[in-house]
Amino acid sequence: MRSSSSESTALIIPALNEAESLRLLLPELASSGLDHIIVVDNQSTDDTAAVASAFGAHVVYEQRRGYGHACWRGFQAASALGADILVFMDGDGSDDPADLPAMLAPVCDGCADLVMGSRVTRRAEAGSIPIQARLGNWLVSRLLNLLYRTTLYDIGSFRVIRRTALQKLQMREMTFGWPVEMLVKAARARYRIVEVPLHYRRRKAGRSKVAGTLVGSVRAAWSMLHTTFRYAFGRSYV
Repeated sequence: MRSSSSESTALIIPALNEAESLRLLLPELASSGLDHIIVVDNQSTDDTAAVASAFGAHVVYEQRRGYGHACWRGFQAASALGADILVFMDGDGSDDPADLPAMLAPVCDGCADLVMGSRVTRRAEAGSIPIQARLGNWLVSRLLNLLYRTTLYDIGSFRVIRRTALQKLQMREMTFGWPVEMLVKAARARYRIVEVPLHYRRRKAGRSKVAGTLVGSVRAAWSMLHTTFRYAFGRSYV
């Protein structure tokens, strides 16, 4: 999918054992017009890489476990391919590819530096976000609004940012703190942050490694909270 200035766009999908979900998601992306679809295999033990390759995705591998590690590897791959605009999307099929034009428009039109997809709107499918994940995201988003004067309602993984803008943020969090670090540093750098309501869907296959279990939800919430406060009161920022 190209902007009016013919900028190259890459979609980055961090994936850990998402073969079943990718079989459903990648065909939906076939007509999206994206220049590159990158699947980062983060030490999967199933056929994630083979499925992604079969559907024409550019597959790269990240041997270090961690959401942030996978996202950074995707960033490196997209940079090597010459992508100008980066889209981050989970591989579980919950993010609807039909929302891509709305997500890309603010960045392509020069109205935003970072676009966040919000899953907590009327457009989301009922029951698509487990209660523990909803509460964790509510808490973190409210803290970010209080500390950094943002106006966010969700801390989702579906987001759009220019490659050069992300590079300037000097990302360091290699856990589930990655999404929060990006927001905190973007807010500190006075990036224009826009939130877009998503048609968030129920996972169609497999089981979430985060929201699907209480332990996973607690670990993710801790990583996000720890990152929020560390950048609020520490010296590790752009």
